[in-house]
Amino acid sequence: MRAIQFITHETDTISYVEGARLALEGGCRWVQLRMKDASDDEVRKAAAEILPMCKSHDAVFLLDDRVYLVKEVGADGVHLGKNDMPVDEARRVLGEEYIIGGTANTFDDIKRLWQQGADYIGCGPYRYTTTKKNLAPVLGIDGYRSIMQRMEEAGINLPVVAIGGITAEDIDEILATGVKGIAVSGTILRAEDPKEEMCKLINNQQNEQ
Repeated sequence: MRAIQFITHETDTISYVEGARLALEGGCRWVQLRMKDASDDEVRKAAAEILPMCKSHDAVFLLDDRVYLVKEVGADGVHLGKNDMPVDEARRVLGEEYIIGGTANTFDDIKRLWQQGADYIGCGPYRYTTTKKNLAPVLGIDGYRSIMQRMEEAGINLPVVAIGGITAEDIDEILATGVKGIAVSGTILRAEDPKEEMCKLINNQQNEQ
């Protein structure tokens, strides 16, 4: 599990592909191509550019949602939202060698994903963010503490990746709850220097370990 994950997004000045490039050059080694409103052909085109960049940086490359494109584009796996294909169904399609993650907002979500065979959990939001605006409640640090405690009590040993409006200053406190990773998107792309911001996040995470 790579501790800092980048989820693609686009801004007025940065494309999905350019964002992935900046994240990789900043030290990120896990990229999820998320293009919710794009066509399959647009995803294929972006994946064709991002995949070789990920390979050259020894980075994991996942698609968001589109299970049926994973093998075609050469991705390492898929991340599934709460309204996407169930994890166990995706596993039947892809097989055991592919990474499958799922989105959770509550402990019950995590338990369900664990039972379905997810490899990791993307859990949030930490604070309100437009990329996760349909998830409630906002967890905050106490939410992660509670969820991690309940997972331990239930014997659920899955890596949890926190997501949702997280900045470099939040990392120490979040990782102290037992969360294994941090996923970022807008925090990087809105920065004055996205590559440098990713470097800062990576350094903060490494200092915490």
